[in-house]
Amino acid sequence: MASTAPATAEGVAGPGGADGGSTAGGRSPVLLLLASGQFVMTLDSSVMNVSIQSVANDLGTTVTGIQTAITLYTLVMAAFMITGGKIGAIIGRRKTFAIGLVVYACGSMVTALAPNLTVLIIGWSLLEGLGAALIMPAIVALVAGNVAKEGRSAAYGLIAAAGAVAVAAGPLIGGAVTTFASWRWVFVGEVVIVGIILLFVRKIHDTPPEERKPFDFFGAILSVVGLSLTVYGVLRSGTWGWVHPKPNAPEIAGVSLVFWLVVVGLLVIGALIEWESRRVAHDKEPLFDPAMFSNRQMTGGLIAFFFQFFIQAGVFFTIPLFLSVVLGLNALQTGLRLLPLSITLLASALLVPKLAPRASPRRVVRIGLYLMLSGTIVLVAGLSPGAGPEIVLIPMALIGLGIGALASQLGAVTVSAFPDSMSAEVGGLQNTFTNFGASLGTALVGAVLIGSLSSAFLGGVSTNAAIPAEVVSQASVTLEAGIPFVSDAQLQEGLAKTSLPPETQSAIVDENAAARLVGLRTALAVVALLTVVAIFFARMLPNVSLIGDKQPTEPRRRRHRTG
Repeated sequence: MASTAPATAEGVAGPGGADGGSTAGGRSPVLLLLASGQFVMTLDSSVMNVSIQSVANDLGTTVTGIQTAITLYTLVMAAFMITGGKIGAIIGRRKTFAIGLVVYACGSMVTALAPNLTVLIIGWSLLEGLGAALIMPAIVALVAGNVAKEGRSAAYGLIAAAGAVAVAAGPLIGGAVTTFASWRWVFVGEVVIVGIILLFVRKIHDTPPEERKPFDFFGAILSVVGLSLTVYGVLRSGTWGWVHPKPNAPEIAGVSLVFWLVVVGLLVIGALIEWESRRVAHDKEPLFDPAMFSNRQMTGGLIAFFFQFFIQAGVFFTIPLFLSVVLGLNALQTGLRLLPLSITLLASALLVPKLAPRASPRRVVRIGLYLMLSGTIVLVAGLSPGAGPEIVLIPMALIGLGIGALASQLGAVTVSAFPDSMSAEVGGLQNTFTNFGASLGTALVGAVLIGSLSSAFLGGVSTNAAIPAEVVSQASVTLEAGIPFVSDAQLQEGLAKTSLPPETQSAIVDENAAARLVGLRTALAVVALLTVVAIFFARMLPNVSLIGDKQPTEPRRRRHRTG
């Protein structure tokens, strides 16, 4: 696998499967169906990010509430992705794909009709997340089952490009629909697209189910519990505190519950790996084979995927907030300011494989990460008082180039690490790492944003002579658990209902405006730091082109079991 650019799939399997006859020329309708599924799965988060403020206002909640919904959506996908891949192996990938589409469509309709945050979380975060966990690993396996070997590089490129198009077009689609109609119509549109895919799902050649073996329910529970506890702990860190509990926050033995959630979550993940290793050693069917992580190419690709989506989620969470809340732009104006990222992302994802098909994946990914780092640093430096929307144009273009470069390489890196027979397991792990990165990125960046905003605001009001000491004291008690990320207009509206004099109200608004920028810059600084860490780990990626005759092999333990 070398190229991830969308190109003509030259070999589409006939009724006999991937190794059967092939048809040349033209894109397969089957691939377009699978690519459409990938597009819809990826569209949700990028659409929602530009509409955060509109959704929050419509549902009577806060930015933090919508952050929770975004995080839980990606968390549910991450927590159930390995299980979804294994279910596909047991009952068949086409059936799993179809069931996932039905669940996803039900979630989209519930989301479109949601009257409050709770229903939004049930529809979007839970039902859509569960549907996506069934769909995405199945897509990886169905590509291998429907495309002959010589056409799979182009086929996986088409799938990757569909995701890239969704990331790129999502902000503009979401902005336009939210501005001229309602964000709810985006989810209605998803129901329509999913319905069309379901009408033609029988055209997809099914990969035969594996031999029925006892499902690893305990492993599935460990994976869900471990990932959920870890991300939920990070999500609550901004309001509960990392170690020292904030006022009225839950704690155990004087230590914040966040600390215990993260520690227990990581221990459960460790127990999951040990449990799966023991199942393999005793010749029992595992949820996944831990020996897969001994493959340096696979592990390097998964880590790079994690960091890409962590960084991507952090940027897509913070910049729309700057544009919509700080500058007061509507959803369409926000989407237009993100257009440079959309254009350069698509250009990079499409042109890199065409212009340098034999390039070193390690070199391309590192260049991409350096571009993302440069864009993030420019944002940190540029988000200052008086900064306008134009400050994001060049950074967005740089970050888009970087994301596109990574998208052009990483899918081929992981998929080509093992034989086609393991594509479902590779897809499950790949999507687990991407969604775990996205959920952790949104949770951590959001927590840092709210935490630093609160600290900067409380520090500012305590030294502002225009704000009486009794007001500062009251603010320190009532707001230490976390200050909502609100616009000047929203804060002025709330202060107008108090008996504070106008000069005090004005001073509080000014301090909040300054604290918002501190919070955004601190959050983006964390993104930059994680990008540096990602550059270090990029050394694990292959340094030679993936084009060649070398055949991937199964993990050593698996060869021993099946040989």
